[in-house]
Amino acid sequence: MKYNQFIERKMQQGADHGFESTFMPDGLKDFQKFMVDWSVRKGRSAMLEDCGMGKTYQALVWSQNVVQHTNKPVLILAPLAVAPQTVAEGVKFDIGVRRSSNGAVNSDIVVTNYHRLAEFDSDDFSGVVCDESSILKSFNGSLRAQITEFMRRIPFRLLCTATAAPNDYIELGTSSEALGYLGHMDMLNRFFKNDQNNSAMRRMYGQAPQWRFKGYGDEPFWRWVCSWARAVRKPSDIGFDDAEFILPNLNVREHLIESSFKPDGYLFEVAAITLPEQRQEQRETIAERCAKVAELVDHDQPAMVWCHLDKEADLLEKLIPGSKQISGKQKDHIKEERFAGFVSGDIRVLITKPKIGAWGLNFQHCNHVVYFPSHSFEQYYQAVRRCWRFGQEREVTVDIVHTEGQRKILENLQRKAEQAESMFSNLVAEMNNSISIIATNQRTNKMELPAWL
Repeated sequence: MKYNQFIERKMQQGADHGFESTFMPDGLKDFQKFMVDWSVRKGRSAMLEDCGMGKTYQALVWSQNVVQHTNKPVLILAPLAVAPQTVAEGVKFDIGVRRSSNGAVNSDIVVTNYHRLAEFDSDDFSGVVCDESSILKSFNGSLRAQITEFMRRIPFRLLCTATAAPNDYIELGTSSEALGYLGHMDMLNRFFKNDQNNSAMRRMYGQAPQWRFKGYGDEPFWRWVCSWARAVRKPSDIGFDDAEFILPNLNVREHLIESSFKPDGYLFEVAAITLPEQRQEQRETIAERCAKVAELVDHDQPAMVWCHLDKEADLLEKLIPGSKQISGKQKDHIKEERFAGFVSGDIRVLITKPKIGAWGLNFQHCNHVVYFPSHSFEQYYQAVRRCWRFGQEREVTVDIVHTEGQRKILENLQRKAEQAESMFSNLVAEMNNSISIIATNQRTNKMELPAWL
C-alpha cells in the first residue's frame, strides 16, 4: 500500500467505486466539470449544490458517463413536474433522455416520477440518480424503503439536492444508506448520542429529537460526510470564480395579522404557544391571512403563494383574480399543466403547498413570493429558492404573513437557518481541508508503509 493511499483511507476518502470520466461537454462550467469528474470517479456520491447551480445538467452528464462505461441505461428519479423539465434540459444540452411512467426503458437515460418507481426493474439499469433527494423524507416509510432497496441493487448512484435539512443528521444517514455506506442507525451510534432531556418540551414546540455529537467532537463526522458528498453554495467553495453566480437582493417582509385567539377552555385572548394552539390559531385566522395575501399580490406581475391547508388554498383561489391552485387531489397531468402554465405566463399567480411544488422547479420569471410560515426550514428555503436562485436577474421579495402566535415559528425558522449555515460551513471547510491534504500527499515523494503496519 502506498503512503498517500493509507492517508486517504484513514481520512475515509479512499472508497472510490467509479471510473474515469470520458464524456465532459464544453458547455459545463469549470466547477461543474470538477463536480462531475469527482462524482463519476466516486461512483456513489451526493452533490449538495445550491439552487440554480446546474445540478440537472451535471446529473445528465454523470448519467451519460455511466451509460458509456457500462453500455446499460440509467434511471433518473425526480419529483412531480420536474421530469419534463429534465427532458427539456436534455434537449437543450443534446443529451438523450426520455420520460417513462410504465416501466418501459425507452432511452439510455430514463426519467420518471418517484411514485412510479414500482413500475421499473432495477436489473435494467446500471445507474440511478435521485434528483432533489432531500424530498425522500416527505414520503411514507414504505416508499422510502422501496427507493433505498431499488438503489441498493445498482452499482452507480448519485443523489442531488440543495438542502440537507439543518441538524437533521438522520437524513444524512439515510442518504449514506441509500448510497451503500453507513446505515442511518449505524451512523447515529458511531458519531452521536441521543439527548433525551426535555423531549416532551421539544415535541410541544414542534422540534425534532435532538442528537448530540459524542465527546470526541464533530470533525470525524464531517470528514466522513465528505467521503461521499460535496457541498457547494457557490463556486468559490471549491476554488472557482463566482462571477456568474451572484444572487440579487432578497427582501423579506413580515406582516402581522391581528387575531382574537382564545384556546379551548380560555375566557380571554392569549397568544398561541404550544403546537396544538398554533394549529388552532392557524385554522381560525384563515380569512384574515388570506385577505392580506390577496392584497399583497394585487399587481400585474407573477407571484408564487405557498400555503399549508386546503381551506387556505381554496379561499386564496377565490380571492385572487387569475390565480390557480395545485392541490394533492388533482391528477398528475393537471398539476403539471398548471406548473407549466405558470412558467409560460398563462397563470399569473400560482397557489400550492411546499410539499407539492417546492422541489426542483425553476420559477426565475417570478420575483414575488408569499409564504405562510411553518416549522419546516427546508420547506421555506426551497419555496423561496424556486424564485431566488442563480440566474434570477431581479430582486426578490418574500412576504411572510403570520399571526402573533406564529412568532415562535419564525424564531424556530431563524434558529434552523443558523444551523443550516453552520452545517454547510462545516461541510465546506472539511471538504476543502480534505482536498488540500490529498493534493499535498499526491505531490510528495512516494513512500512505502513499514512492513509492520
